[in-house]
Amino acid sequence: MKEIIPAPPAIVRNDYESIRELFTKNVVPSYGRFELVLSHGVGSYVFDVAGKRYLDLGGGIAVNCLGNAHPAITEALVEQSKKLIHVSNLYFTEPQGRLAAELVKRIGRGKVFFCNSGAEANEGLFKLARKFGHDEGRFEILTATNSFHGRTLAGIAATGQDKVKKGFEPAVTGFRHIPFNDLEAVRNAISPATIAILIEGVQGEGGVTPATPEYLLSLRALCDEKKMLLLMDGVQCGHYRTGKFQSFQKILEGVPGGEKFLPDGISMAKSLGGGFPIGAFWVRAPYADLLSAGTHGTTYGGTPLACAVALKVLEVIEKENLAEQARKLGAWLKSEIERLAKTYPAVVKSARGMGFMLGIELAEKIPSFAASDKPAALQFVNRLHAAGVLAIPAGNQIVRLLPPLNLKPQEAGEGISKIEEIVKQLV
Repeated sequence: MKEIIPAPPAIVRNDYESIRELFTKNVVPSYGRFELVLSHGVGSYVFDVAGKRYLDLGGGIAVNCLGNAHPAITEALVEQSKKLIHVSNLYFTEPQGRLAAELVKRIGRGKVFFCNSGAEANEGLFKLARKFGHDEGRFEILTATNSFHGRTLAGIAATGQDKVKKGFEPAVTGFRHIPFNDLEAVRNAISPATIAILIEGVQGEGGVTPATPEYLLSLRALCDEKKMLLLMDGVQCGHYRTGKFQSFQKILEGVPGGEKFLPDGISMAKSLGGGFPIGAFWVRAPYADLLSAGTHGTTYGGTPLACAVALKVLEVIEKENLAEQARKLGAWLKSEIERLAKTYPAVVKSARGMGFMLGIELAEKIPSFAASDKPAALQFVNRLHAAGVLAIPAGNQIVRLLPPLNLKPQEAGEGISKIEEIVKQLV
């Protein structure tokens, strides 16, 4: 009788070196990349080429709001690609109109322009402000220190961080930076050329710092008084990451007068497509027609494919009540980080943020990090990687957690356990 030999086990092949060589030879070295080569993912987990699994608490930097390889996104991509992938904006398509209506419904009366990224969305807001103030000769936009608004030339000029500007001088004119959450600084900075104020509801790259309710309401009143536009960058903090569609809706929840608050323009991207590239900006009703035909455009913005995916993302978020998930589980995660701060004050200083946009603020001068000149946040994240968790540094002392909105409670618990293991090693 023929002997039956079992099939050999699958060989996990580590292609790290060959893939890195491809990057070294062919990819512009504009990123400081971690020593990880990822191959695939499912839900809240990703896997590297050696087969190691990582709990993804970085979410592609707040992009993968439904996790990795979500079947609803795949289905939307396949079904729409059978109909129309791309047509130019010389024509009408249903998915773009429907998506615009869904965004307007979640924000307020106004209209939406579609593009491909957060930087493009912010560029649209810059042009909106310039158009609004053109006839009076007003063009200047005030932005906050520690802000981040993209890496185009205008985006880095708007960004309140010197490190992104180095080597690209002279800066695009028309932007000045003021302290965040400081209304008096805003008042003192307004000049005859000032036409708009642009802020993030929660500063992400700048350290997970939310705007205060008083600041938002006062900015709205000040902009009305001075006939200026109040613009908000919701690229990272928007799309239910804080537990509401836009961060200002969460920050002003239950605050007297908060229900009437609306900015004049909001930029969006990241989670909007759940991983598929799409950006947008919303403009409040009185100014929604300022960018008339010929004043702004895009080749790929608002394609049927991108809009079909974004519509499906919204459908899943609503059907599975993921805004509530972000609020409740995010509050638990923050309380756990606060517990770590109380238990291990020599390592964890405080918890920051809200919902699923959280920051772990590390203590100054952690002895275990003293031997390296790398920032504490980067060293902490490298240790998390070794433990099988992905997170994102923000500056020198903050570690960001930006998990998918459908993160499961047991996954959140796993993440906290591994974070605490790292913290204990550093005590």
